[in-house]
Amino acid sequence: MLGNAGGERSAGAAPSRVLVTGVTGYVGGRLVPELLRRGHHVRVLTRSTGRIRERPWFDQVQVIEGDASEPRVLTRAFKDLDVAYYLIHAMGQSGSFEERDRTTATAFATYAERESVGRIVYLGGITPQRPDGSLPEDLSPHLRSREEVGRIFLDGAVPAAVLQAAVIIGSGSVSFEMLRYLTERLPVMVAPSWVRTRIQPIAIRDVLWYLAEAPRLSSEVNRTFDIGGTDILTYEEMMQGFAAIAGLNRRVIAPVPVLTPHLSSLWVGLVTPVPSRIAIPLVESLRHEVVCRENDIAGQLGEPPEGRLGFRQSVELALKRIRDADVTTRWSSASVPGAPSDPLPSDPDWAGGSLYADERSRPVHASREALWSVIEGIGGDRGWYSVNAPWRVRGLLDRLVGGVGLRRGRRDPDRLQVGDALDWWRVEAREPGELLRLRAEMRLPGLAWLEFRIEEPAEPEGPAEGVRLVQRAVFYPRGLLGQAYWWSIWPFHGLVFGTMITNIAGAAEDGRPRPLRLRELRPGGIPRGTAHYGDHGDGRQHERRGERRGERRRGQRRGEGGPR
Repeated sequence: MLGNAGGERSAGAAPSRVLVTGVTGYVGGRLVPELLRRGHHVRVLTRSTGRIRERPWFDQVQVIEGDASEPRVLTRAFKDLDVAYYLIHAMGQSGSFEERDRTTATAFATYAERESVGRIVYLGGITPQRPDGSLPEDLSPHLRSREEVGRIFLDGAVPAAVLQAAVIIGSGSVSFEMLRYLTERLPVMVAPSWVRTRIQPIAIRDVLWYLAEAPRLSSEVNRTFDIGGTDILTYEEMMQGFAAIAGLNRRVIAPVPVLTPHLSSLWVGLVTPVPSRIAIPLVESLRHEVVCRENDIAGQLGEPPEGRLGFRQSVELALKRIRDADVTTRWSSASVPGAPSDPLPSDPDWAGGSLYADERSRPVHASREALWSVIEGIGGDRGWYSVNAPWRVRGLLDRLVGGVGLRRGRRDPDRLQVGDALDWWRVEAREPGELLRLRAEMRLPGLAWLEFRIEEPAEPEGPAEGVRLVQRAVFYPRGLLGQAYWWSIWPFHGLVFGTMITNIAGAAEDGRPRPLRLRELRPGGIPRGTAHYGDHGDGRQHERRGERRGERRRGQRRGEGGPR
């Protein structure tokens, strides 16, 4: 039985049995609850059930695990189905992503026909065309692949609705992150010429409305629909508009023709949270004007109840949701291409190679709940309770070679879910009050994990409340370079990981951090009215306003592990 949340749906629209792919991505993760609210029966296809297990809608859907290009998986996914949403794109992956897109889309269309699926809905990009309708020779591989996928569906036997959008504006979207960080961090910039290209952005709210209403389309409809907001702007005008909305001074922007798309993407990768290999296809796409050629979808489905949002409204809504920590999904929720997906090996002889581990433990004189609150709140604006400089240098080096760096932050300041991006890590396992395991997604000559476990103390130390914190960093090297990497950073482990476990324990014993909202942070991510652990990089815990830790904790026992 397919999941169904009940709820509201458009007048005259019967519930449909729908399949959503790409549910760990930005659009797919938000589309599922929209479909459930309309009363549709929802099935999702994902390569990893664990990555969506903590989504609020998980218990309301049927989950099919597997790859969208495998016949056996598709046969199960398409059984007794009305509508299939294709929200998959191999952007930024190594090798021939065009071939992967082509192969997956062809299999999707073929098995949808075999299983008598009623409709395919695909979200692609607006593709520029010559006056004769042909594609420009310099069209980016990203846009060319999206156009080809749409054509595969339109040429198939199953009716397809190919929705084509330009830049999507919404809290957490890759386009919005790129726009926001470029504008906030560069008051003066020498910019590539594509900042003068015209764009018709669209709010994620409107994209989701059109997608969720697509099951109402007549079975005869088999075509593309351009979807966009009410404004047409250049990228420079979008940056200036963002600055005005965010209360920033007007930006000084000097376009120059010498910055190639590749150089532009490296520049974007350094300034914004978007890794350069994801920025490359985005920047290449911005060379072309992406403006809607028609608004025919309004004649088929009408308009969103409150009308389409303009650019200013879209940005205001995105900023409000970020300030309120109400970011349902972020672009970084989708796996970074090439990142290891292997589970943390528990056997030191895993895969027949060396497995290095730095394991530290210490008693913590605090409740399990207090310690878990600190562990689950790690990263992002709060930092890593360790020496700042090595983390920042490592993050910068990762950005320089096209990695994710430290700027991805976190979806929510206090809560984590399996699959969440957390700076250069991803949450691989989460057992509240017991375990948090992070998998590294920075560029490494091997695989790496960081794990925190809360255990009962081996021997109770009297009536005092307390638990034991176990912190474990694990590295599986690949080749001689991996071996050299581990031993080159080994001398710094005491400074980085020793300080980390000491300060995490101290924060729990001091009852901090309390659950924080983003608006309670002063510049730098430090809670208002409190000090920040590890600011001096020496493992000391600093003064709070109005009281010193030594005065407040006089006579209380201290745990082991050095000065706090």
